[in-house]
Amino acid sequence: MSQVKANDTVRVHYTGKLTDGQVFDSSLEREPIEFTMGQGQLIPGFENGLLDMKVSEKKTIEIPSEEAYGAPREELIQEVDKSQLPDEIKPEPGMGLVSKSPDGREMNLVVKEVKENSIVVDGNHPLAGKDLIFDLEVVEIK
Repeated sequence: MSQVKANDTVRVHYTGKLTDGQVFDSSLEREPIEFTMGQGQLIPGFENGLLDMKVSEKKTIEIPSEEAYGAPREELIQEVDKSQLPDEIKPEPGMGLVSKSPDGREMNLVVKEVKENSIVVDGNHPLAGKDLIFDLEVVEIK
């Protein structure tokens, strides 16, 4: 029986949890994810956890934040003048925003704080700085 190795295309069911048990994502109610190992499509710890697994094998892996989304980066937290926002947007803490860079790339932001004339936004991934736990099941190796 074959095992997952570099450059394999695999289909995997997963449930991602925080260390307190809170589920942040799961494929169980939808199709398994399909990706090619080693292409950088997923966090390194997820791919490393799949290596050598067989079809129908299940396991739980713990991924330290360094192998997931890394530590939060201070330079991704910025204060923005409210005049730069479209008029129809009324920012509130926790609200998601999308910013476009001059080269057209989009960046997801979360409003951290609303001040009188400005807002503080955070461009870090919501799971940055968090250790993660994944329940994995290999569905298919292509």
